[in-house]
Amino acid sequence: MKGRESGMPEQRIWENFFDTEKILTTMNVDPTVNNAAEFGCGYGTFTLPAARRISGTLYAFDIDPDMIETTQKESLKYHLENIQTILRDFLSAGTGLGDETVDYVMLFNILHVEHPQRLLAEAWRILKPAGRAGIIHWNYDPATPRGPSMEIRPKPDQCIQWAQTAGFSHPEQYDLKPYHYGITVVKERTK
Repeated sequence: MKGRESGMPEQRIWENFFDTEKILTTMNVDPTVNNAAEFGCGYGTFTLPAARRISGTLYAFDIDPDMIETTQKESLKYHLENIQTILRDFLSAGTGLGDETVDYVMLFNILHVEHPQRLLAEAWRILKPAGRAGIIHWNYDPATPRGPSMEIRPKPDQCIQWAQTAGFSHPEQYDLKPYHYGITVVKERTK
C-alpha cells in the first residue's frame, strides 16, 4: 500500500532541502548504532550518509522500485557495502526483519501515511531494548517550499502521541531549520 502522495520532487531539488550531516548528527545517527532500518529510503538522501556513520547494516526499505534502484546505484557508486535495499510494502506487510534486530529506525518524512501507527508499531517491534526511532517531518507551516498537504502533514505533538501509543518513551524534539523538525524516542523495554 503506497502512502499518500507528498509531492516528492526530483532528486536534485529534494536533496537541497536538507543538511543531511547536521540532521543525522542531531538525530544521534552515529557509530554507536550497529544495525539500522530506514522506512522509505527514497533517493537515498539519508541512506548513504547514515550508512557511513553506523557500524553495521542499514536496511533501506521502499515500495517504489525506482527509489530502490536509485539507492542501489548510489550505494555502489560510493562503495557502501553495508546497505541492504529491500523492495517491500512495509506499511502493509511490515519489514520482515526479526524482533529486536536493529538499534535505530529512521522514519524520515513518512508519517503522513494513512496509518502512521502501523509504522511506529513495526519500528518498536524490530528495535532492540534501548533502541531509538528518529522522526523527521516538514514543519506544520504552509510556507514550506514542499512537503505533504497541510491536511495530512503531522504536527510534532501528533508524532509524539503516536510514538507513545506504540510504546516509546523519552521524546526529544529538535528544530531542524529551515523546514523540518525532528523527534527521537526510545524503546525502554518490551511490552
